[in-house]
Amino acid sequence: MFDRIAGFYDVMNSVMTAGLHHRWRERAADLARLRPGDRALDVATGTGDLAVELARRVAPGGEVIGSDFSQGMLERARTKAPELTWEWGNALELPYPDNIFDAATVGFGARNFSDLDRGLAEMARVVKPGGRVVVLEITTPTKPPLSTFFSIWFDRIVPLMGRFDEAYTYLPKSVKRFPGPEALGGVLARAGLDDVRWILTAGGIIALHSGTVR
Repeated sequence: MFDRIAGFYDVMNSVMTAGLHHRWRERAADLARLRPGDRALDVATGTGDLAVELARRVAPGGEVIGSDFSQGMLERARTKAPELTWEWGNALELPYPDNIFDAATVGFGARNFSDLDRGLAEMARVVKPGGRVVVLEITTPTKPPLSTFFSIWFDRIVPLMGRFDEAYTYLPKSVKRFPGPEALGGVLARAGLDDVRWILTAGGIIALHSGTVR
């Protein structure tokens, strides 16, 4: 599915978010608290936008690896930023030793983990103690009128916009079954993070979670 939509993934993201997804990724990269010379991993990197933001913060002398299990997405990422390292990887079994990155991020990919606890624990495993894990994800607002708008947008309009592929029917379903902000905070704490915090933005539709590896 992700290979199929790779060619129009960036366009659909911009249309569905009015271009705001770039600003959300900037904020996620800020929460990683990276410095020049650091190493960072972006899991489920997709076409690489968050990895590119991380790279701006570790330069000069740093390294960013974008990892994804979709070769189609990685091909787009390589075209976008050939200077970065793009590697195939399974988020539930990251092919990296313990404690080698200063931060690990995931942007709009955690809800696709078949085992959320395991995926987030893997991200924490590969980050050094004191390093950061950041999760940027869509969340479901609970109070009207935004909750009403969100329901109409995701249940009716988004599938129509992506009617040429079933992936955009999958999208609202994946958001609905994903844990809310407080529950996700608990998963991050179980994964080995301290000082877990989250920020809600875009009226409560977007959540940015972060924590420090023990």
